[in-house]
Amino acid sequence: MVKEMKISNIKYNIIKYLGKGKSGYSYLAQKDDKYYVIKQIHHEPCDYYSFGDKLEAELNSYETLRNIDITMPMLIDLDKEKECIVKEYIDGPILIDLIANNTIDEEHISQIFAMCSKLYGANFNIDYFPTNFIMQDKSIYYIDYECNNYSQEWNFENWGIYFWVPSEKMKSFVNTGNYEFIIKNGKPITEGLEECASRWISLNK
Repeated sequence: MVKEMKISNIKYNIIKYLGKGKSGYSYLAQKDDKYYVIKQIHHEPCDYYSFGDKLEAELNSYETLRNIDITMPMLIDLDKEKECIVKEYIDGPILIDLIANNTIDEEHISQIFAMCSKLYGANFNIDYFPTNFIMQDKSIYYIDYECNNYSQEWNFENWGIYFWVPSEKMKSFVNTGNYEFIIKNGKPITEGLEECASRWISLNK
């Protein structure tokens, strides 16, 4: 792993690799006494999602979500030539770890439904996969910037919620990184999760 990256001629020390998403690699970085997240856009194919200009999509989505008032990290800087963005670092547990440890509760879910209310009203979805959310000071932050035009097929109730239900399948995914435990053909494996998902939906109507 690289030890430093220069974004817009500003040098950042790379602390650790955070992970890979559909559109980029993320790194925890430090400059002076502050921490940041650097996202390096990649151009690897995704079986169930098609992209145009990824960097432009990130910036457009950021402005869209900011206007909708979604709680998320601030965009600090971007380097178009290197296809990198620098984001505010949100320090806290990733929601997928709470799910895998069965410590997620109905307050977490109600916050996601509150986000959905804003998004659906503006005709958008976000990527509801729980690696994209961090809890800080009792508030959930959406740490990705991806958003798409609303589709019932890909909304929280029909897609995302099944990744939020604690299960042995999710534990296996967290332990191995193998998506085959929880996803088939881009859709969640819902077997055994329907009852909890239905209850959460009923509580948040």
